[in-house]
Amino acid sequence: MDDSAPESAPESAWPGQAPDRAVLVASRLKERLYATITMIAVVVGLANSGHAGPRGAAVAAGVTAVGLWLASIVADGQAHRVVHGHGGGDGDGGRQLRETLFVSSPLLLSAVGPLTLIALSALGAMELRTALLTAAGVSVWVLFAWGWYGGLRMGANTAVALLAGVADAAIGTVVALVKAAGH
Repeated sequence: MDDSAPESAPESAWPGQAPDRAVLVASRLKERLYATITMIAVVVGLANSGHAGPRGAAVAAGVTAVGLWLASIVADGQAHRVVHGHGGGDGDGGRQLRETLFVSSPLLLSAVGPLTLIALSALGAMELRTALLTAAGVSVWVLFAWGWYGGLRMGANTAVALLAGVADAAIGTVVALVKAAGH
């Protein structure tokens, strides 16, 4: 086998896009979806606990997002060292760090909606439980929207894309509720 032959593009490559970029974008979306499901679990758990005030809820949402982000950075660095046998000291460390930050940054974005609604609650615009459940509802809608869009990107008709959105939202919600019930 000729080692100099280029590898075939991964199946996740999008038309007109470099395979490496497509893999990074797919990884970034995966992180966003994972963080969204985790944040649903956190806000539902907080809403059902009845013990948190706006400050405690904001800390829980913020710490969850930052904790997920830091865990992702540590895991990515460790995986890179294990797979490549080095820490990036051969000149690609800056590129690797930029890619890691690009892929992991949506983990931080998962807290924006919940923190905004918690802040509105703290200002008296709504009850905290309402804010938390609204944040969960918005996150479920985000899962639906990505599932629907994914169905369309795969070439499905509108009905099948809507079904994909419903399935993604339902699966994400079940996973989040199981996570919330475990805490």
